[in-house]
Amino acid sequence: MKKIGNFKIINKGYAILEVLFYISFFAVFSLVVINAMITMAKSFKETSIQGELMQSGVIMEKISREIRQAYDIVSISVNDLQLNTTDSDGGNKTLEFLLSGGNIQLIENSVLAGNLNPPNIAVTDLTFTQIITAESKAVKMFLTVKSINDVLTRTFNFYDTIVLRGGY
Repeated sequence: MKKIGNFKIINKGYAILEVLFYISFFAVFSLVVINAMITMAKSFKETSIQGELMQSGVIMEKISREIRQAYDIVSISVNDLQLNTTDSDGGNKTLEFLLSGGNIQLIENSVLAGNLNPPNIAVTDLTFTQIITAESKAVKMFLTVKSINDVLTRTFNFYDTIVLRGGY
């Protein structure tokens, strides 16, 4: 026992209680931090998957733009569309959009230009339907994509109806 002024200080046994308190506090604090990190990691993954799916709209926009610029449909089937169009110099070219496996292939003048979808996005459905009226030609398109990284296998749908150039 120590005496400081008029006060007596007893320091026996307090060291063990202090150590137990600090260990308990550190354990609870560690659990809170680890839980927050796990929650942030899950949120980041979910945001990434949603971003990947929304970026798939770029595929739809590319196909829509090419259909809009085309002047004629060479052939159309459920998963394949071939168009007559012109290049930037005004020369004739053919473009084909083909669903092959989980990829949309772009074929220019009978040469494979590559896949329109990134490797982490699988295309589960691509449907083309031709619409012909007395004044115009149009293509109705439906696209369904899913993320390869999504364990819930959610899909995202895009659809549009595009009138060919000179058809209105």
